[in-house]
Amino acid sequence: MNETALLSLELTDFRSYKHVHLPLDARPVVLYGRNGAGKTNILEAISLLVPGRGLRRVRLDVPIRREANGQGWAVHAQYRHAGGEAGAPPLPIGTGYDRTRGNRIVRIDGVTVRPLTLADHIRLVWLTPEQDRLFAGPRAPRLRFFDRLTLSLHPDHGRNANAYEKAMRNRQRLLDEGAHDATWIAGCEREMASAGARVMQARADTLAQLQYEIENHGDSGFPRADLTLAGGYEDAPSGDEADLEAALLGIIEQSRPRDCAAGRALCGPHRADLEVGWRAKAMPAARSSTGEQKALLIGLTLAHARAVAAQEGGPAPLILLDEACAHLDTERRALLIEEICALKGQAWLSGTDASLFEAFGDRAQYFEVSGGTVQSRN
Repeated sequence: MNETALLSLELTDFRSYKHVHLPLDARPVVLYGRNGAGKTNILEAISLLVPGRGLRRVRLDVPIRREANGQGWAVHAQYRHAGGEAGAPPLPIGTGYDRTRGNRIVRIDGVTVRPLTLADHIRLVWLTPEQDRLFAGPRAPRLRFFDRLTLSLHPDHGRNANAYEKAMRNRQRLLDEGAHDATWIAGCEREMASAGARVMQARADTLAQLQYEIENHGDSGFPRADLTLAGGYEDAPSGDEADLEAALLGIIEQSRPRDCAAGRALCGPHRADLEVGWRAKAMPAARSSTGEQKALLIGLTLAHARAVAAQEGGPAPLILLDEACAHLDTERRALLIEEICALKGQAWLSGTDASLFEAFGDRAQYFEVSGGTVQSRN
């Protein structure tokens, strides 16, 4: 039985759902139904139980049900994780959007908290069809994907990344305005270096943990990846945080004239990139087929789930796999299902037909999704 799981999920005025309540146990969850039935809407709702804009990355007012007379949406779950006391009831976690106030609301155990606090409780990773060409596409989505993996292993990563981005914007504004007081700009650069060093260290540690899991898990049936961080990480000092901060500050200071001319910061952690190689074929993932890239991505996601679960005292991640079986043959689907059953965190999978998941047998719970309704088929 999974140590980390949602034991109930409730959606109100979210996308195609006026109201739906799913009573759950800790087994993996299978959502099946035709295209457009609303399966991804459920996964998106779960993805909003962590900081950020969810797996679709839309404005928070967009998921409001079109026919709703109300002014927002709500998602509520009963959450259980291994870090809780034995026999303790699940933790109520809810989030929503209030269009009248124009803000997001988060409540944990009935107490209103800041959205970033969600990272202290739920760890989450997801794969969607839009990520099938993640390795061959532009750098920014790939970095967002990797930062989400990093956030699961380092809950402060989001705060540090936000602090870095804020300091970078303030610095650029001063440069654009031609500020004559260099003290202000230098202050922003020190803040960038301080937060940026923590961001870089968290990413480097995440990459090391992922590579460790890839090396030591054995043959899972999914290709092994070689991971590297580019974009300023190649020459980063290997010492402590103070050494990295000092080096980064020097780079930012030297880049000030170029950044002023370009109208943007040309170097720093925001320019990082995740490079992935297929070890057995000795080739970059970007040159692989769509199916091969899918297999690499799934293997990387499974390695991440194991890395998070291995952290002492932290919850294993929930995993959302939207149409993940679409490009997998029967044998590899069965391998994926065996991997999922061995994880400590609950997985949610979607597909057009229940037969895609027959290897689960009674080890999963099944829900048929159709026309804004969700019916248990267990």
